[in-house]
Amino acid sequence: MRKIILNLATTLDGFIEGANGELDWCILEEDMHFDSFLKAIDTIFYGRVSYDLWGNYQPDAAASDLEKQIYSAIQSKEKFVFSSQPRADNKATFISTDVVTAIEKIRNQPGKDIWLYGGAQLITTFIENGLVDEYMISVHPTALGAGKPLFNIPARLNLALAETKVFKSGVVQLIYTPNK
Repeated sequence: MRKIILNLATTLDGFIEGANGELDWCILEEDMHFDSFLKAIDTIFYGRVSYDLWGNYQPDAAASDLEKQIYSAIQSKEKFVFSSQPRADNKATFISTDVVTAIEKIRNQPGKDIWLYGGAQLITTFIENGLVDEYMISVHPTALGAGKPLFNIPARLNLALAETKVFKSGVVQLIYTPNK
């Protein structure tokens, strides 16, 4: 069975976006080996808002080669969008009903691991249904004071630390698995 990996960046004070949706605090450096993560997945799960913002994002000409390489790899993945507003899109499959059954069907197909990209409502649905196999949280050395919180869950979530990585930028990646 393929693993579903929630891979998110967060600020030190626990926000995944600033109060106005800003992400300028998010650090991307070669020593983070994000390209290795992308090689280990072949599918991305999005909520509709996240997909509309980032699902087809292309960096501008002034972007670094690393950023261009990463977004090219992201665009090559199979994409599923979970939304109450289904639509036709030739770059993604939209799923609007029987979400848990659809997730389990996709997870049981042959392939590499799956990146649960977000947004917040989709992440909550996955957590509530016990569908996240690994939490890969990269804590960035910035505190925003306000923004969109990492989790908005109705109950306690107990996790076990599996691995820690520290990068030269000061980002600390924490990898957790659910306590079962």
